[in-house]
Amino acid sequence: MNSLFFFDSSNNKKYFWQELIDQIHDSKEFNPFCKSDDYFEVFKQIVISILLEEKITLLDSDFSHEEIFKLTGLEDYKSLQKGIDKTKLKHISTKSDLIRELKNCSDQWEITLYTSGTTGLPKSVTHKFQSFTRYVKISESNSNNVWGFAYNPTHMAGLQVFFQALMNGNSIIRLFELPNDIILSNIQEFNITHISATPTFYRLLDLKTKTFPSVLRIISGGEKIDLNKIRELNKAFINAEIRNVYASTEAGTLFASQGDQFSIRNELKNFVKLVENELHIHKSLLGQSGFLSDEWYASGDLVEIINQDPLVFKFLSRKNEMINVAGYKVNPNEVEEVIREINGVNEVSVFAKKNSVIGNIICCEIVKGSEELTEADIRKYLQSKLQEFKLPRIIKFVSQIKTTRTGKLKRK
Repeated sequence: MNSLFFFDSSNNKKYFWQELIDQIHDSKEFNPFCKSDDYFEVFKQIVISILLEEKITLLDSDFSHEEIFKLTGLEDYKSLQKGIDKTKLKHISTKSDLIRELKNCSDQWEITLYTSGTTGLPKSVTHKFQSFTRYVKISESNSNNVWGFAYNPTHMAGLQVFFQALMNGNSIIRLFELPNDIILSNIQEFNITHISATPTFYRLLDLKTKTFPSVLRIISGGEKIDLNKIRELNKAFINAEIRNVYASTEAGTLFASQGDQFSIRNELKNFVKLVENELHIHKSLLGQSGFLSDEWYASGDLVEIINQDPLVFKFLSRKNEMINVAGYKVNPNEVEEVIREINGVNEVSVFAKKNSVIGNIICCEIVKGSEELTEADIRKYLQSKLQEFKLPRIIKFVSQIKTTRTGKLKRK
């Protein structure tokens, strides 16, 4: 039977595995730079590059011409089209043939992607096939999985989901950047079994009165997740194991836990260290990049140590997200977690605004689920929960929270 490869409800298109194979054979040219807002096209170009043993660079679909020039030095990357050697594809006629050839991927194949660019111009990181398949579990028990795709397809997290699904011949259902009702209906209609997404993605879903028994695993990563959200996910995804992972564009997935506390596996203990509570990762675990010049990479992630030996910690915040208020450091995640405890708050984003007297003031935007909730209610609750310097000076109600191109909270 010709099984489903990918469904994109943004254009209501279904692509089957045989269609993927046929389009690969019909392709006449290949460009080592891929920029498209069509998820299937991105997936197809990645597969073609592997089969042809050609290096590929993924560009975000919203990169401007100026950004691409700054990143690549190319005035016209589209002119780099080259013909395809069809002899490298002649052994592929079925889904099994395709997966077999992918497993024999050349050590020379490389894929370059860019960091999210939330703090300046994105930086390139190059990975080999092994980087993405390091934690891919290929087995008969995984052959019937259906993956909810809740990431940008040109970034590390999305690519890791793609390769996990690809190598097991699974179906992929797009969930990223879709309305809440479409996401929930897709989970039910396609009996999605696995979802990997940011905590922001899960927080923006209305899960209060719904359950999804088909889902067997929920993976959260890319941001700090709080225990209240984990408990809410357990209620909605009643048959699912909840996993919290740490991953980055530079290193891929490194740690996983079933709560908010991470422990270092024995095989990684000599490749991870903490310097002033900031996580540092040894360069041997990283992809290739021009901005990694030291033996150790400072990740920018601040952690709280729970136990020294063995090392157990939980993530607090990104270092560059900490807000300086009159000499005090404020963790926006901490403030957000307290605000989310208030009945009627659906989602919140806390950020800084420059102030000539105290350096910064705390601001927040809130999506409320109850018209009865007022700014006075929020201030009254927070005064009993937070120190004075952590209290938001500006509270604004909004219809939706802005997110980055990788699906995380966008802090202004």
